[in-house]
Amino acid sequence: MARANPDSHAELPSDPDVAARASRPLHLRPSALAWVFAGGVVGTALRYYGEVLLPHDGAAWPWATFGINLVGAFVLGALLEALARLGDDSGWRLRARLFAGTGVCGAFTTYSTFALEAVLLTRNGHLGTAIAYGLVSVVGGVLAAWLGIVVASAVHRRRVDS
Repeated sequence: MARANPDSHAELPSDPDVAARASRPLHLRPSALAWVFAGGVVGTALRYYGEVLLPHDGAAWPWATFGINLVGAFVLGALLEALARLGDDSGWRLRARLFAGTGVCGAFTTYSTFALEAVLLTRNGHLGTAIAYGLVSVVGGVLAAWLGIVVASAVHRRRVDS
C-alpha cells in the first residue's frame, strides 16, 4: 500500500538546482553550448577542406562556397523536417538539432565567404558573375532547403506506410 506524501508541494522539484537548469534558456545551458561547439568544429573542418579542394581566385564562379551553401541548406532542411516528424524538440532530438543543425550546418555554410567572394568578383571586374552568383546562391539555397524538407517528408511517409 502506498503511503500518502506528507509534502503538500509534491509538484515542486526537491532540488532547486534542477528547477533552475530546466527553466534556464537554451542558449545559457553549458550542455547546449557544448553540442553546438562540437558540431561547429566538424562543420568548420568540412568547409575548410571544401575550400582547399576548390579555391576561389576572385575571377571565376566560387564553386566551393556555392556547393557548400547549397548542401548545407539541403541538409538543414532535411534534418529539421525529420526531427520535427519524430517528436518534440527534447532529448536526443534537441541534441541532434544543436549538434548537426546549429553546429555543423551553421559552421559549414558561410554567408561571410559568400559576400566576400561576391565583392571580389565585383572588384575584379566580373559584375555580371557577382550578381548571378548572389541571385543563384540565394534562390538555390531556398530551393535546396525546400528539397531537403520534401525528401525527409517522403522518407518519413515511406517508413510510416511500410
